[in-house]
Amino acid sequence: MSTVPVNPPRSRQLPSTGLLDARQRPLRDLRISVTDRCNFRCVYCMPKELFGRDYQFLERNELLTFEEIERVARVSVSLGVRKLRITGGEPLLRRGIENLIAKLAALRTPDGEHVDLALTTNGSALPVKAMALREAGLQRVTVSVDSLKEDRFQAINDVKFSLSRVLDGIVAAEHAGLGPVKINAVIKRGVNDDEVLALAEHFRGTGRTLRFIEYMDVGSSNGWEMGDVVPSAEILRTINEAHPLEPLEPSHPGETAKRWRYIDGCGEIGLISSVTGAFCGTCTRARISVEGKLFTCLFATKGTDLRSLLRGGADDEALAAALTGLWNERDDRYSELRSRLSTESSPTRQRIEMSYIGG
Repeated sequence: MSTVPVNPPRSRQLPSTGLLDARQRPLRDLRISVTDRCNFRCVYCMPKELFGRDYQFLERNELLTFEEIERVARVSVSLGVRKLRITGGEPLLRRGIENLIAKLAALRTPDGEHVDLALTTNGSALPVKAMALREAGLQRVTVSVDSLKEDRFQAINDVKFSLSRVLDGIVAAEHAGLGPVKINAVIKRGVNDDEVLALAEHFRGTGRTLRFIEYMDVGSSNGWEMGDVVPSAEILRTINEAHPLEPLEPSHPGETAKRWRYIDGCGEIGLISSVTGAFCGTCTRARISVEGKLFTCLFATKGTDLRSLLRGGADDEALAAALTGLWNERDDRYSELRSRLSTESSPTRQRIEMSYIGG
């Protein structure tokens, strides 16, 4: 586990960009995991054979409190963060999550602007949580839908959770004003790659943006192999042949998804090419784990403990100095380097699990 630098280097910071890392990338997005628990056991994230009944999740006193999360977020916003995304595990399993949303929604940038506040969920609890989340100040949600076939959807989540209930959750989110809703679909060869066009057509014209995600080598538990990856270029060809597409400009700098619009005006899709089209060069994201470790890359092998700083009496100035030092030293670009890793060394490289750090 990394420790916070005692004497952080002099800050690299410009008024228009906020903190800059070693590759001149600004800190703009903070993804905050609020629980390592999930009620699904998706085969690409928390396979049941490893995350079974005897798996030891973190104890409640190990988790950052909502007050600690709000403090890290507030200091991060003062340093240039403009987007906060709540993740997990399944974040809606965290008791009182609406209270955290209210705290984060109250944050303002140095210019007095609201921060962009979103949440990623499997959708299972949205029918009962959506309205309370919106009233607390959440702006929108992203929901995972990896298949439109009921039996396959249940096989992927591996707990027999109904697809129809997740689709009901999407409708509930829209009725509550948590839109436009984004839909994430992880595509894996031999599992759901035959549904690419069906997924596109289901969400086409609905106002929901479907984003196809290449199956990633996050963590060490999902048995990732390059042969399981369906390249975004293949997905694009499949959809474009049936429904012609044209490229769109990014909606903001550092956006992970490349946007494509249906020429007939029926909406857009996104392609997240984290394996075949690395976007490390524009990555503006940091991640806080459920117990307060800061990770500067989704594919990191270790994080830096902020919880001890938070609980050790450090004031906001010290916390800001620590975050500044960590970001200024950041040089991560794992996805760009992936292709250079030998087939012998890559599988043995220990990485943080997706369920622990969030997506």
